[in-house]
Amino acid sequence: MATTVAERKLLVNGEWIETGDWLDVRSPYSGDVVGRVAKAGDAETKRAIDAAELAMREPLPAHKRAEILVRVAGSLGRRHDDVARLISQEAGKPMKAARVEAKRAMSTYTFAAVEARKLAGEMVPMDAAQAGEGKLAFTLRIPRGVVGAISPFNFPCNLVAHKIAPALAAGCAMVLKPASATPLSALLLAELMHDAGLPAGWLNVVAGSSSEIGDVLIDDDRVAALTFTGSGDVGWKLKQRAPRKHVALELGNATPVIVCADAPDDTAEKLAANSFSFAGQSCISVQRIYVLEDAWDDFVSSFVAKVEALQVGDPADEDTDVGPVIDDDARERILEWIADADGELLAGGDTTDEGLIRPTVIANPSPDAKVSCEEVFGPVVTLTRVASLDEAIDLANSTRYGLQAGVFTSDLKNALGAARRLDFGGVTINEAPTFRADQMPYGGVKASGNTREGPAYAVRELTEERLVVIDL
Repeated sequence: MATTVAERKLLVNGEWIETGDWLDVRSPYSGDVVGRVAKAGDAETKRAIDAAELAMREPLPAHKRAEILVRVAGSLGRRHDDVARLISQEAGKPMKAARVEAKRAMSTYTFAAVEARKLAGEMVPMDAAQAGEGKLAFTLRIPRGVVGAISPFNFPCNLVAHKIAPALAAGCAMVLKPASATPLSALLLAELMHDAGLPAGWLNVVAGSSSEIGDVLIDDDRVAALTFTGSGDVGWKLKQRAPRKHVALELGNATPVIVCADAPDDTAEKLAANSFSFAGQSCISVQRIYVLEDAWDDFVSSFVAKVEALQVGDPADEDTDVGPVIDDDARERILEWIADADGELLAGGDTTDEGLIRPTVIANPSPDAKVSCEEVFGPVVTLTRVASLDEAIDLANSTRYGLQAGVFTSDLKNALGAARRLDFGGVTINEAPTFRADQMPYGGVKASGNTREGPAYAVRELTEERLVVIDL
């Protein structure tokens, strides 16, 4: 894959700064250095918080915040190919998936601009109680304050957009720490925000050690809110360490799907594509498929055939469906989990000559195997034969996760019944649970998180209600 090495400085207080130290960003496919980013530490992070605090002393009016967000959306549209190529280079994401992510980031900014313009409180019906007669009351939505954001590697553009854009829409300045493996897209978004007229201090981007930067964000009382997407273990520890901050967590999943006997004809096709997009490195990548007995034979044969037809290779190739996982450690862990699954291997289970894990399908693995109960975050799907819908729902609910789940059936009563019983933040019917539109409320329950993303919902999380009562 042809790559171009770029050096990127950090954005702090409206200035692009060097630190004397650099992070190399490597292609997960070739191992080549595709960029170098200035490495921040606690000093740069404190400077970024200083800048954010200072910026919020002069609030930006809603119309100006919206105008900046709209300009960035336009820039993303004009530079769509460049953005997609950068995503592909640093994350190893196939170009067809990288193009989708770039378009979604444009959508995220567009919806955030709408929310900036309509952010408002509500009237309180004071005369509904005798004590309220002669009073007028309403609420205001007040920005929480400086927001510290930590984003993951797997959607280096759009998940960063889901941090930055709602924060600005809410009127909050931000200090962003992108994933060290994929900081280039975040810095490109910062460049677009800067060029769109965002005043100094409203967005600061610091790349570097998660523990060093995270410690500063946690310990500084001026950071009023933290928003984190990533590992569950890290996220919940972060929340424990910051009990007085508003901490929003969007964490992992071991995504289940239930396939009933009356599932639509395109079920196998949808699930094959959504099980292995970006090599399964998505919180809502299909991982566990529970198939009712009457559907088993036809579904399994169709699903495996479609999985084996997926193109594995260079993410820069427009025909590639499945590329690399993020690094060697992830690859070795995933291969170990496959070897320990104790099930029938129907597809994959090995690597290509280039070291890429082939899309892997395991039938009826041990319920205690990690591929059955933990988040694989790789190109692995399990198929489990079940006797009833009730059994499938129980198995779907059996892990500690609860982000999204899916049900494929033509029976509306069964679909709605399953939607009520599945203990997940979202349930899709006749659509892979990998589906996400950026205006949706997106988030989990149980170990999968405590928040809802999507600009309208994130803006609410980043503002507080303030009651105003007037004696008439």
